[in-house]
Amino acid sequence: MIKVLQKAIELRETENHKESNQILIELVKDYPKNASINYQCAWSFDLLGEEAKAVPFYEKAIELGLEENELQEAILGLGSTYRTLGEYEKSKLTLQKGLEAFPHNKAIQTFYSMTLYNLKEHSKAMKLLLRCLVETTSDEKIISYKRAIHFYSDKLDETW
Repeated sequence: MIKVLQKAIELRETENHKESNQILIELVKDYPKNASINYQCAWSFDLLGEEAKAVPFYEKAIELGLEENELQEAILGLGSTYRTLGEYEKSKLTLQKGLEAFPHNKAIQTFYSMTLYNLKEHSKAMKLLLRCLVETTSDEKIISYKRAIHFYSDKLDETW
């Protein structure tokens, strides 16, 4: 099983997404209770642009229990997939759970801000996104305004 899974991952890494997906579908049939295989299968459907098919595999992988790195990626993948399918409330709930478990994960924060935008929670989305920006950028010009950007991040509708 491990060699076959590695082959599927290698195929994905070389952008042979369809072939990788076919192998992963077969692996899920053979090992339906393997969380990591379900996660890899979900990811393979996302890469093919078949987000709706990815959802049950993400859900199953999370339910079965993943190790921390894969869990972070699966939560992000599921939340992002829900968002692209227009299921914004499901996206929000999923990404909120991700933020509770992994509060320092800037990728989850970024995708959560996109979901907030879709839910017309523009102020919250901008605050989070601006704070992610100033906490992660290496751009010297932005860094020089870090304090101001952070200060204004939750005051975008205020005037002085």
